[in-house]
Amino acid sequence: MTWGVERWTVGDLADRAAERFRDREALCFRDRRWSFGQFQGDVDRAARGLLALGVRTGEHVALWVPNRPEWLHLFFAVAKIGAVIVPINTRLRTVDLEYVVRQSDSATLVTVDRWGPVGFQEILRELCPELETTTPSAFSSSRCPSLRRVLVLGDRVSQGAFSWSEVVEAGGRVSEGALSERHAAVAPADTVLIMYTSGTTGFPKGAMHGHGIVRTVADGASRWGMTSRDVILMYLPLFHTFGLYEGVLMFLLTGARMVLMERFDPAEALRLLARERATYLCGFDTHYQDLMDHPAFSATDVRSLRLAFLPAGMASTEAVARRVNRLLCRSVSAYGMTEIGTGACRSFLDAPEDERCLASGYPAPGYGYQVIDPATGRALPPGTPGELCVRGYGVMRGYYNKPEETARTIDGEGWLHTGDRAVMDQDGFIRFMGRYKELLKVGGENVDPLEVEALLLRHSAVSQAKVVGVPDRRLGEVAVACVIPKEGEGVTLEDLLTFCQGKMASFKIPRHVLFLKEYPTTSSGKVQKFLLREQAMMMLGLSPAGSDGDSTSKAE
Repeated sequence: MTWGVERWTVGDLADRAAERFRDREALCFRDRRWSFGQFQGDVDRAARGLLALGVRTGEHVALWVPNRPEWLHLFFAVAKIGAVIVPINTRLRTVDLEYVVRQSDSATLVTVDRWGPVGFQEILRELCPELETTTPSAFSSSRCPSLRRVLVLGDRVSQGAFSWSEVVEAGGRVSEGALSERHAAVAPADTVLIMYTSGTTGFPKGAMHGHGIVRTVADGASRWGMTSRDVILMYLPLFHTFGLYEGVLMFLLTGARMVLMERFDPAEALRLLARERATYLCGFDTHYQDLMDHPAFSATDVRSLRLAFLPAGMASTEAVARRVNRLLCRSVSAYGMTEIGTGACRSFLDAPEDERCLASGYPAPGYGYQVIDPATGRALPPGTPGELCVRGYGVMRGYYNKPEETARTIDGEGWLHTGDRAVMDQDGFIRFMGRYKELLKVGGENVDPLEVEALLLRHSAVSQAKVVGVPDRRLGEVAVACVIPKEGEGVTLEDLLTFCQGKMASFKIPRHVLFLKEYPTTSSGKVQKFLLREQAMMMLGLSPAGSDGDSTSKAE
């Protein structure tokens, strides 16, 4: 399957899948179904439509679109004509949207009229009021100077935007030969994708990737035995690296069938899992906890499942991973980030459960790893925790239009400094241990919040636990435990403090406990600890109040 894959481009994938699996089902969305041949036809129609609009080779095309088939058609169409895809987080609103569109120099923006209660066009008109006063062919934006055209999926379209239906109609007048000529000019070395970081630690940056992302996914598919017999249930956002690599690219590379959801909803995911006989799930610990804790779980037939991809390594994820293996199916783990993609390190299928639940696995072919002392930059011996550095063909080419940030992240020898804490043994086996920025400094002592979270999760009344640091006059910083109790279980500050005492050093024990109903998360399901820290500070009166939840704190 992977022979010559290093020479493939993203735009080749729909054609190659149609050649191999033409009449087999490729995609299911809201009970609509596409064969691989039909999917390829939709990709080509979208590609010809973009050519009719005048989208040029190398032009940046932003997709601000929720999970739906048109997202997939456009993704592969943009790649096929040699343009650059800029997926945009659907949670972004006017200020953040302006930043990404401007910073990426996107010339074309594709969006929807509405998604649920959110009016995407209304938000876009705030950013580009010219949409109400001009025609599509004359559109320009004062706030986003590079933006030359807007496409809207839906029936209600602003005066200055193109409707998707008219774009497809115009594409019908573009010859197959013209499309083939543009496609043939695309080279594997070209940039195809600018992925913006998810924002768990602050303002996003655009990581530039070439067509080598195809090889990363192909090698991952081989390691995990993904074939055309698999059924991928995909509820992760497609604009995120996790959903893009393990869903968008994976299903065409392997011929697997993808069941696409608009968003994660545990009840609907369980229903589709059973009905479509899904074999492969992806998600973070929060997704799996919601699935296994849902009232419908016990009555759901999950016997079709073969693999559950759950990034492991942090002590706080172990309990969830063990539960997945017990109640769902075999779990597998991997390591990745926006700058290197998903699955640059993966566990093996036949690895012992401890390896799959406690670590990230072994490097994918073509990647090198080392662990360094972040203070000195010196490589550390096996078994010593430090900062994980990665280099290889799948590492980003840099942050778009951010040379200084790029130079701080990728050194002169090509090593990308991840900012992640990890440990690697002499065989290259890697365990991700969390972000360096999340380490707390309590009275001069280092406190790993993941270690504290793991202990709190052992309490019988605790469903989820996240630990952040807040300023303290005497100690500089102290730990705050943000706890979601199990439904129907009562737990108090005193219960948790008593539970922790004697099990860890006193300086690691949280000074405050906040009981919450939910955490702030990214669209992919990662907890945004910088927002959780802000929420904790407000609840503790360390900044202006204004949060929902009960709090108790330990007296100094």
